[in-house]
Amino acid sequence: MEKVIKKGSGYVMLVVLFLIVASLIGGIAVLQNPLPLVLIPFIVIIVPGFFIISPNGSKVLTLFGKYIGTIKENGFFWANPFFKKQKISLRARNFDSERLKVNDKIGNPVLISVILVWRVKDTFKAAFDVDKYEEFVRVQTDAAVRKLSGRYAYDNFDENNVDEVTLRSGLDEVNDALEEEISERMSIAGIEVLEARIGYLAYAPEIASAMLKRQQAVAIVAARKKIVEGAVGMVQDALVKIAEDNIVEFDDDKKASMVSNLLVVLCGDKEATPVINTGTLNG
Repeated sequence: MEKVIKKGSGYVMLVVLFLIVASLIGGIAVLQNPLPLVLIPFIVIIVPGFFIISPNGSKVLTLFGKYIGTIKENGFFWANPFFKKQKISLRARNFDSERLKVNDKIGNPVLISVILVWRVKDTFKAAFDVDKYEEFVRVQTDAAVRKLSGRYAYDNFDENNVDEVTLRSGLDEVNDALEEEISERMSIAGIEVLEARIGYLAYAPEIASAMLKRQQAVAIVAARKKIVEGAVGMVQDALVKIAEDNIVEFDDDKKASMVSNLLVVLCGDKEATPVINTGTLNG
């Protein structure tokens, strides 16, 4: 468990060091006495005890393998020179993962990368519960992304499951799930996840062209469906209007022929070429 401690100001020991150095120099240069040389070991011992902690920084102190505590206060300090001091930054950091090739829920290979904002919250866990916590962040983020991608499909092409969350359409929910998954893994190392979101998402190159055609086909079918629905409504309105105004009387064959012609005109990709019939409708 992390234990936050405080250490004495380094300025006091700095004054003591200056006095010892002045006594050494004065004793040798002025008094011509070698006795002050015995002060040299004290200087050698005192100097390694000085250290500086910048804002949002910390030092983890250990003595011969025993955890002493963590100093999080910024400033100039002095501590037992035999303490081992491990520097751990408490600043927020960005991690932009590499683009990983993973399989989505239905087995399609996709390329995905994650942007992660994190910081060290528990210095004891970061220093002693894992080896190289920065590498731990990278590896566990990749593992979380692989697990997450297997829970969702890249996109939804099934009209019966339009409400299903996918990697492309449900980014908010997917990002929340990603953040939760990474946070659970990072807690082992005392890492706090501030934000996690998908930074890049695309089909893998080997299927990108085929999936693009599939998306285009779905869009074309949906558009055609709307066009046909509108065309049928227009034809129906035209027949009702003609009957109400007694413009012309149609038997079933003539209605079928008119409906067919109108649908061709309304649903065709190209403009229709008019044909003038100078005879009867059956001519």
